[in-house]
Amino acid sequence: MQAEIITIGDEILIGQIVDTNSAFIAQQLNKIGVSVYQITSVQDDKQHILKSLREAEENADIIILTGGLGPTKDDITKKTIAAYFQDTLIQNKAVLKNIETLWEKYIKQPLSQVNIDQALIPSKATALMNKVGSAPGMWLEKGDKTFISLPGVPFEMKALIEQEVVPKLQKKYKFPFILHKTLLTYGIGESNLAAKIETWEDQLPKHIKLAYLPNLGKVRLRLSAKGNNKAEIIQEVDQQIKLLLPQIEDYFTGFEDQEETIEAAIAKKLTLKKQTLATAESCTGGKIAEQITAIPGASSYFKGSVVSYTEEIKKEILKVPKALIAKHTVVSAEVAEAMAASVLQLFSTDYAIATTGNAGPTKDNTTEELGTVFIAIATKNNVYSQKFTLGQPRIKVINKAVNKAFEMLNKEILKNR
Repeated sequence: MQAEIITIGDEILIGQIVDTNSAFIAQQLNKIGVSVYQITSVQDDKQHILKSLREAEENADIIILTGGLGPTKDDITKKTIAAYFQDTLIQNKAVLKNIETLWEKYIKQPLSQVNIDQALIPSKATALMNKVGSAPGMWLEKGDKTFISLPGVPFEMKALIEQEVVPKLQKKYKFPFILHKTLLTYGIGESNLAAKIETWEDQLPKHIKLAYLPNLGKVRLRLSAKGNNKAEIIQEVDQQIKLLLPQIEDYFTGFEDQEETIEAAIAKKLTLKKQTLATAESCTGGKIAEQITAIPGASSYFKGSVVSYTEEIKKEILKVPKALIAKHTVVSAEVAEAMAASVLQLFSTDYAIATTGNAGPTKDNTTEELGTVFIAIATKNNVYSQKFTLGQPRIKVINKAVNKAFEMLNKEILKNR
């Protein structure tokens, strides 16, 4: 069973908004056993939409559209769908009642004609009641194909998918079971990881597929399996994961469906050990602290941060010796280590991270090349640093430095388990 998703709106095509709707719909369809064949974005143009509908009907069993259902003249999806089904628009009394209730409860103004016209839907369509907005969803069938049109406003679309679309699809079709299990690894590149698990990968059953999803400093490993026996699929994938984990234990940080980022993995370890952390950030500008404090409960292990962006703050707050900076410059292993040791003492923590580097676009008063970052880790017994050459542009340097800092800290905590 395959689906195609069509998003409608010039705003997507000119990059004014990011299409998050397709990602959400694809995730929800996958959970119930529907594979997405294609995702297409089209203009607010009748002929373009009609062409996409014709092609989607050939490709897929389920066609889901989002967007173009508002009250303004540029929202033409309903009229175009009616044309595609050789149908006419009629007023749906239940939808009109829903709109009137919303206006009475929240808007408290008289209904205009454009709002009343939102109750118009093709006569062949079943209305999907939008409880959080005025534009209804629409469900149409053509032979064994199902067409579903939803508003483009994300929270309205999500409510309709969860409350109306998924239950109706499950009632109409019998779907296979699809399972995706994604493992998160940190601190090893894609090619090295592939070499490390090559034997295990070669022995995977044919109906279990492995995908590598690399990003800055991390690689996700996604196992996918499909079949009619849910219990059997789950058991087989779990068995493969048990065989895989011992081979990647030094890099594994958790499962994606548990939202186990490396920050969350570090948080669990520090909380379990009742240990604490502080940061001294220069080139990363507080981004490490930002990602740590985004996790609920961070105050139990994260004591604070000094964003020592200037040389003066390094000297005055972190007490980095002037002579050390004069000899090595602020972008150096020696200064990174001094920053880490100082912030560890300042906040009386078990661990500290420090960063200093040339993120760009200029080198300022340093001798190191653009993209050079020094990251230091301090504990009560030791302090050490690593030098990284992270290239350009600036945002890439900062994000990679943050990832490397977490990688180094995670390894240090694992040493002491």
